[in-house]
Amino acid sequence: DLELLVIDTRAPHTLNDGQYAARRADCDRAAALLGVPTLRRIDDLAGALSSLDDPVLVARVRHVVTEIERVRQVGELLASDQVEAIGPVLDASHTSLRDDYQVTCPELDVSVEAARSAGALGARMTGGGFGGSAIALVPRGQVDAVTVAVQDAFADRGWRSPVFLPAPAAAGAGRVG
Repeated sequence: DLELLVIDTRAPHTLNDGQYAARRADCDRAAALLGVPTLRRIDDLAGALSSLDDPVLVARVRHVVTEIERVRQVGELLASDQVEAIGPVLDASHTSLRDDYQVTCPELDVSVEAARSAGALGARMTGGGFGGSAIALVPRGQVDAVTVAVQDAFADRGWRSPVFLPAPAAAGAGRVG
């Protein structure tokens, strides 16, 4: 049994300072340079990356194209009931969001690392980044250990404790009445 644990870092979002829009502009500029309407249309990632001179655009393209692939992978894993295998995909996503898209913050990175170290199968930031929340895929018996590890990691840095929102699996929506 697995549980999705939402970790609200309480780090404020800073989406209004233009950084999120700058990421979008980077992607639009890269698509134009590569001659595609959107980065989703890139079929040869290695070729696309080698044709870009700007290391920032290389990183942005690499993130977007590999994130699209990760979404596809998660869909396949869910369809084949391999939920536990989603953990490494979440980890790869966070690494890409941190290193290539550069939208994480220290609180997000610490919460993800602490959750992983305490037994989460995988974790990543969620939302627009620059603050906000992370999610961790946690075996049900490890939720308390993961929660304590993240709280301790925040306390060690003098940060206020995050808020935890456990989201156990439940039956899907159904007709009432």
